[in-house]
Amino acid sequence: MASVMQTLFSLPPFRSRYTSDVALTHSQTCDISLPATCLECQMLKLADGLLSGRYSHPAKAPLPSTTDFDASSEPPKFQDGIRPSQFKALIGKGHEEFSTMRQQDSEEFLQHLLTRLRAESKRQGREETNEPTSITKFGMEQRLQCSGCKRVGLQVEEVDLASLPVQATEKGVNEDGKKLYEQVELERCLEALCSEEEIPDYACSICGTKTTAYKSTKFKTFPSLLVLHMKKFQLVNWMPTKLEIPVNVPETLTLDSLIGKGLQEGEVELDVSGPTASALPEFNATAISQLEAMGFPTVRCQKALLATGNSDAEVAMGWLFEHMEDPDIDDPIQPQASSNAAGPEPSAEQVSMLADMGFTSQQARKALRQSVGNPERAIEWLFSNPDDMGEEPTPAAPAASSTTTTTAQAPAVGGSAALPAHYRLKAFISHKGPSVHSGHYVATIRQPQAGISSENEDEWVLFNDEKVVRAPERGGDEMRGLAYLYVYERV
Repeated sequence: MASVMQTLFSLPPFRSRYTSDVALTHSQTCDISLPATCLECQMLKLADGLLSGRYSHPAKAPLPSTTDFDASSEPPKFQDGIRPSQFKALIGKGHEEFSTMRQQDSEEFLQHLLTRLRAESKRQGREETNEPTSITKFGMEQRLQCSGCKRVGLQVEEVDLASLPVQATEKGVNEDGKKLYEQVELERCLEALCSEEEIPDYACSICGTKTTAYKSTKFKTFPSLLVLHMKKFQLVNWMPTKLEIPVNVPETLTLDSLIGKGLQEGEVELDVSGPTASALPEFNATAISQLEAMGFPTVRCQKALLATGNSDAEVAMGWLFEHMEDPDIDDPIQPQASSNAAGPEPSAEQVSMLADMGFTSQQARKALRQSVGNPERAIEWLFSNPDDMGEEPTPAAPAASSTTTTTAQAPAVGGSAALPAHYRLKAFISHKGPSVHSGHYVATIRQPQAGISSENEDEWVLFNDEKVVRAPERGGDEMRGLAYLYVYERV
């Protein structure tokens, strides 16, 4: 949590949003009786703690003891820092992982935080295009071409980060017996994300037979803030294990060659809205990304999420371990009989999270069913249907089909398709520890924050909870190469 919040509050959009004069008047107009349960109040409080400088003072030396005196002990070198316990309790409420003291995944926490902040903005009637959470949004274009009929299916998905595959090539072991890996280039990981993939036994709705299809993913738009998630985990003895694969990370990136071209001249679009097209639900992108990072094939990840409520990667992983030997585990998922079929029964934690935002339990359950367990989509549905009291329609009701007419249209997504797409490295978040279930995250950020003087704008600062120190040049090549998340600003 600390590494993500330090990184976000190093960005001008977040700093200005939560330190502006308008934001500071929120306490006079807040409609929630307890500040501890208001996310806006807690974000303003956290911004004050991190940015005001009022807490940036070295810790005081302890009073001398008459019974235990150590003349060699040094005074504390770091500040006491702040402990945002109310913020942590509120942002984690209703979440299976973030409501506990267990190891938390920084990529998953970032996605969860953005979802909650967007929900709070909508509750206050704010336009998200004016909110700092809009800077991470961009579109990914998925292109699928059948080798038989040559028709092309295009889908655009709005996301907040790109999860990059990282090639693991062993080159030996060190003196302690630890595996060593060849260094990879960050640009090659981006190219691998956007490379073409062959899909055998593709059931084409036009050809009416199984054939080969080719799938690729490109950028539809580019965000103002590009977050790259490095998939460096692998299953070892059925346990997710972190791989220490070094990555050569450049100061700048140019992504012009990775933009999607859409439907080309002479190509015929593959109708994805017809009755024979796949009616698969929208899967939880965060959970899919985590499971794929552990080495599970996409179809297995999707089946596991379908079977476990489409919300939690750890629960889905447990299902996968129990069904590894199923003979049909790798078979394609059969489309649902109706795209309007109700989703899985939402969990009590998900319902509680939405109920805390002022919705009834009936509304929360219906929204979660309509969004197949995706909290952000559920919130979108609730604000789009304010008069719906949550009464489930009967199976014979024909009006529900009206929701399918808009799915064929390309959705509006954040970001910009303007070129050139130049980026400069702003920060990176590193995981220190051998396992995904243990360890600690730290953030290394370009330019010091308020309260730390510097004459060199390229200076890097390491944030390790209350320990804030100047980092080596370039943020330290070893730590930079082994980071988990990279944050690039568009320039």
